[in-house]
Amino acid sequence: MTTITGATAHLDDGRTREAFDLAKKCVTLSGMICGVTLATVAVLSIVGHPGTTFMWARAVILLAIAPVLYRLTVRASQGSRRSFERMRTISVTMPIAIIGVDLIPGICPAWYAVMQAISVLPLIAVAFILSGSGPRAAFPKTR
Repeated sequence: MTTITGATAHLDDGRTREAFDLAKKCVTLSGMICGVTLATVAVLSIVGHPGTTFMWARAVILLAIAPVLYRLTVRASQGSRRSFERMRTISVTMPIAIIGVDLIPGICPAWYAVMQAISVLPLIAVAFILSGSGPRAAFPKTR
């Protein structure tokens, strides 16, 4: 396996590869749910239900971010410490931010908040996966 800067032999460990493969699947699932959310907003808009600018913008942005998150996960699985650290940070902060904003009364309908929360559940799983012993061993802390 060819690795990017700073990776160790731990990336070749079976459990580490499985963890990164599962993380990639979770990021893909999150992106798919974001696509469903955007499609739902579009369909409801077509049939006459009002969609706010917030709903449209957020749905488009989260769908656009999904390929970036996937690429970061792939690069981390190839040995990029920077991508690994970014994905660990994003997979923790993004769900908190999305759910936190959705809890603001009146900002979006309940169905939309639920769909957004469902879309970040796989990212919460990524946070736990990347905090596992295999991925962390592949990127030991430097002093």
